[in-house]
Amino acid sequence: MTKTLVIAEKPSVAQDIVRALTPVAGKFEKHEDHFENERYVVTSAVGHLVEIQAPEEFDVKRGKWSFAHLPVIPPYFDLKPVDKTKSRLNAVVKQARRKDVTELVNACDAGREGELIFRLIEQYAGGAKGGLGKPVKRLWLQSMTPQAIRDGFENLRSDQQMQGLASAARSRSEADWLVGINGTRAMTAFNSRDGGFFLTTVGRVQTPTLSLVVEREEKIRKFVSRDYWEIHAGFHAEAGEYLGKWFDPKWKKSDDPEARADRVWSYHQAKDIADAVRGKAATVTEESKPTTQASPLLFDLTSLQREANGKFGFSAKTTLALAQSLYERHKALTYPRTDSRALPEDYLPVARQTFEMLAGSPMGHLAPFARQALQDNYVRPSKRIFDNSKVSDHFAIIPTLQAPSGLSEAEQKLYDLVVRRFMAVFFPSAEYQVTTRISQVVGHSFKTEGKVLVKPGWLAIYGKEAANEVEDGKAGDKGQPLVPVKPGEMTHTEFAEAKGLKTKPPARYSEATLLGAMESAGKQIDDEELRSAMQEKGLGTPATRAAIIEGLLTEKYMLREGRELIPTAKAFQLMTLLRGLDVQELCRADLTGEWEFKLAQMEKGQLSREAFMQQIQAMTEKLVKKAKEYDRDTIPGDYATLATPCPNCGGVVKENYRRYACTGASGAGEGCGFSFTKSPAGRTFETAEAEQLLRDRRIGPLEGFRSKAGWPFVAEVTIARDEEAGNYKLEFDFGDDKNAEESGEIVDFAGQESLGSCPVCGAHVYEHGSNYVCSKAVPTAQQPTPSCTFKSGKVILQQPVERTQMSKLLATGKTDLLDKFVSMRTRRAFKAFLAWDKEAGKVNFEFEQRESKYPPRKTAAAKTGAASARGTGAGAVKASKPATKAAAKKAAAKTTAAKTPRKASTAAGKAPSAQLAAVIGTEPVARPEAVKKLWDYIKAHNLQDPQDKRTIVADDKLRAVFGKDRIGMFELAGILGQHLA
Repeated sequence: MTKTLVIAEKPSVAQDIVRALTPVAGKFEKHEDHFENERYVVTSAVGHLVEIQAPEEFDVKRGKWSFAHLPVIPPYFDLKPVDKTKSRLNAVVKQARRKDVTELVNACDAGREGELIFRLIEQYAGGAKGGLGKPVKRLWLQSMTPQAIRDGFENLRSDQQMQGLASAARSRSEADWLVGINGTRAMTAFNSRDGGFFLTTVGRVQTPTLSLVVEREEKIRKFVSRDYWEIHAGFHAEAGEYLGKWFDPKWKKSDDPEARADRVWSYHQAKDIADAVRGKAATVTEESKPTTQASPLLFDLTSLQREANGKFGFSAKTTLALAQSLYERHKALTYPRTDSRALPEDYLPVARQTFEMLAGSPMGHLAPFARQALQDNYVRPSKRIFDNSKVSDHFAIIPTLQAPSGLSEAEQKLYDLVVRRFMAVFFPSAEYQVTTRISQVVGHSFKTEGKVLVKPGWLAIYGKEAANEVEDGKAGDKGQPLVPVKPGEMTHTEFAEAKGLKTKPPARYSEATLLGAMESAGKQIDDEELRSAMQEKGLGTPATRAAIIEGLLTEKYMLREGRELIPTAKAFQLMTLLRGLDVQELCRADLTGEWEFKLAQMEKGQLSREAFMQQIQAMTEKLVKKAKEYDRDTIPGDYATLATPCPNCGGVVKENYRRYACTGASGAGEGCGFSFTKSPAGRTFETAEAEQLLRDRRIGPLEGFRSKAGWPFVAEVTIARDEEAGNYKLEFDFGDDKNAEESGEIVDFAGQESLGSCPVCGAHVYEHGSNYVCSKAVPTAQQPTPSCTFKSGKVILQQPVERTQMSKLLATGKTDLLDKFVSMRTRRAFKAFLAWDKEAGKVNFEFEQRESKYPPRKTAAAKTGAASARGTGAGAVKASKPATKAAAKKAAAKTTAAKTPRKASTAAGKAPSAQLAAVIGTEPVARPEAVKKLWDYIKAHNLQDPQDKRTIVADDKLRAVFGKDRIGMFELAGILGQHLA
């Protein structure tokens, strides 16, 4: 019998699909990496399993990043497995290649990235053929409820229908590779011309986004505040007092962006007006009319991220993660990675059912409004809500028919936000009575505005929250009722005063406002309808914008201070370079927004993939050519002059593109030769830091430096006298204490989560500085004198050691196989496990055991001396070499002898119990291998508690092994011992 293979994006989605299909397709049997019944095989990726790379003959390794090898434009792209998920890829490919599997269903997330994840896996599985040649259909899910999944399988899309999206997905991936790789290598080559290695990353979307933040900061820095005055007056009428503000009724917009109808630029003019009207009679005219304010539109992802950032301070990344959890895990929201703010026209019955669910839900603060909407028939057809022309691949984010339970506080906040918005859009508009009163006094006009909420409408759902606290709300002033003035009544000007104020610079971007700027490619668009029309020309997509912002923060191009995003000196230096090289596409957000628009056209079949990629190739070649051919000494830019004089001759020190340099007493000459680099070891000084360094001759310790080998380090920087050169120079000062842990400073681990138990003394292990350390290995308030020695670097020979890997080492004795170590001697990459060496009392390398038909080389033992993973975090300490051949032989014999009785060999052949065999198979196995297989099973079936990753939630098979429903990860090894005979 032939079967259909369904490939989901994540294990949890595969489980949901199995649960949804079981009632209609029969029971599924659970296997290690998939589910299967008579009709379907269901498996999953874990995000991207395959990535593109240049073929070997076209690739340029990091050591050869020079203009001679650029641009890199391969005629085609090879595929390579993502290192961390090779085993999962092999499992998926194995199922795809089965002879009884005759059809594939792409059940990855319904969007561009989900399409790419599947297409690359399918291509990789086909090998040289470039695809398996099996028919493909597309499952397109907007909601994760069981019925929505079943409906999706009833309406699978054809492969032909998905070609536009597939082309756009591949083009986006290849375009980002071409611009990112070539741009980064070209800018790095340019910045490294004077020696060293100054990594300068750029990206097709990342860099134009950064330009928005830099341009805003430049406006703030150049802003010159101006004084202006407003004239405020109080008027007495028969019914009471009211206030008014002077304005010029003849005012028209001009080239002055700061000008307003109610601003006066001269104190004397403002004072003269106040003096002229004070105590005088005023004639009054007024106009009163009703106005309405509709609720904001439904959420798309960007508007949800903006609202959550403004209301709760959630980052865009956090909001996306919460929305994804509410969609995927709790089935409470529809698909979140959407750019639509409308629903399909046939969705009215579902909307009514959703209100019925909310009306009966335990959410007491919202259920009454849902009941009111049903009773008063608010849920009706409306083009503002139900409009097929405004629905792209996905519709707006709304609650599903499934009432959630067990939400975290943050998830509940976001869910409430979406539910309120969903209900509000069906409620009537808020109604106001707005009165505009003009009081005229001796030829001068004063305006008074009153605004009274007559019917709250949708605002009732938000309770005491003012309308202007709701996104897109334009209620404006919370105007009070005005005292009435009779027709023809003259009022009296009780007081008048000139109030002095100052113009303010534009506000810095927050994540909310930056997301809005990315959406409109930098164009300041307040109108909601216009902003919607601009979305297709935005920077990135709703699904990628959070990652772009996080990437800029990670690369230290921006800092997050409170809710403000502030560009660093590194960001200004990059923008100066790109502007100087005239690389407009990476400087101007609107130009790059055009690329995104073209990808959207490609999705709709309106633009060919070939035409788009030719444009990207031309852009890449131009970018590299501009950098390669630039022959001037410096890049023109807006550079600083330091206040502190040159330490050598007292001349003026000025900034240029690469350095801070003495320019002589006049500030325009050659100077005495004193200078220091702006970016030592790849870290760029802020202007204030350069000023402090020159003034105090010392600054730090500073973080963010990188050695030539790529290791991060912390150091103080000094300006020291170089007697041989007869001048001053910049130097690093590491001090006597190479390790912050040994500085004697009391360390507080409160609030940190332990990674596990110390293998030396059993105390908790935490992150500290650049290491993982035992809490008893550093001075703490409880134990000022350290008593333990356990410490292991977070980066070892250029291999980052993630928290999960250190937790695994502490729990099981060793990490997974890690493959990014780089030998200090040969500079070659190698693979190894990190393992606790009890005899040596430290973390060491353990190499993969491989069977060979050849006898081992005599020198092999000498080469297996593991480097200690203890140290400063910059890498493992190199093992010492035997001084003589005799010593080498002796060491080899000792190593061989030590290797023979390893635990692995004594444990080999231990048979698993029947309960354990149901999970890891019946083959005899050593305990470390059993632990590894068990962890693979736990991860593949998503059995870690999402709230506490250290807790394993047992399924039926594991319950038989554990004897209970939940265990801590540190119990695992002990329990396994009982099942290995």
